[in-house]
Amino acid sequence: MQAGIIGLGLIGGSMGLALRKSNLFKRLLGFDISPLHSQQALSLGLVDECVEFEQIQKCDVIFIATPLDGIIATLKKLKSIPPTTTIIDLGGAKEKILNNIPKKIRKNFVAAHPMSGTENFGPSAALEGLFYNKIVILTDTEQSGEFQVALAKQIFVAIGMRIIKMSAKEHDKHIAFISHLPHVISFALANTVLTQEEPQNILALIGGGFRDMSRISKSSPIMWRDVFAHNKQNLLESIECFGKEMVYAQSLIQEERWDELIEWMQKANSLHTFF
Repeated sequence: MQAGIIGLGLIGGSMGLALRKSNLFKRLLGFDISPLHSQQALSLGLVDECVEFEQIQKCDVIFIATPLDGIIATLKKLKSIPPTTTIIDLGGAKEKILNNIPKKIRKNFVAAHPMSGTENFGPSAALEGLFYNKIVILTDTEQSGEFQVALAKQIFVAIGMRIIKMSAKEHDKHIAFISHLPHVISFALANTVLTQEEPQNILALIGGGFRDMSRISKSSPIMWRDVFAHNKQNLLESIECFGKEMVYAQSLIQEERWDELIEWMQKANSLHTFF
């Protein structure tokens, strides 16, 4: 088989490395709208060859690893697809994508979200083993072709992933809390410090806590703009829930209700008993 990867950044590039190690595909082709990214992907060995979009359509399996608006635009361009082709997107929000798939290729399509990544982006951020022992969520698979779902599962198992299935609606609601909200918080934390009169003096004092919480604020703004836009309502609800917790903490501190503050923090401590 031959695989094509559209989008050669962190996720697409790491998928290239994982597929190469799996030995499932004879050849890996890549496509990226950035000539620089294509050149970097080739020099880093993420794919065997970078080709034009038309040639990607001839691959047995096509992975789409672009920002979310790019996934929808790409799906609308995939017009000459044989019935046996498998298209797998790797985006972080699902409902809007699934609502925009051309009917002609719906059976070809498998919606997947690998729960793995880093704060870095671009081909140089690609990592071997990024997906190993991580979860991949497959959504609304009952609308996909049986052959395509079986092949997608085979691929993800071959690269060491654990598969969970759920509806796109459930996915977007849950992911808003555990992925999208933390990114908003991290961006907000970074900007809070940067708006101070002497941010360089504050940053000279940073320790592990700030580094941990602000790490993902380095993430791609373009990618996360699309994620926030696609999952707008669920994200707004999660921000509202978080805001209520912040207001509650503020009131406990302001009113010096220290025992209740301890109880509030102890409740938070219990989260890590679940994983």
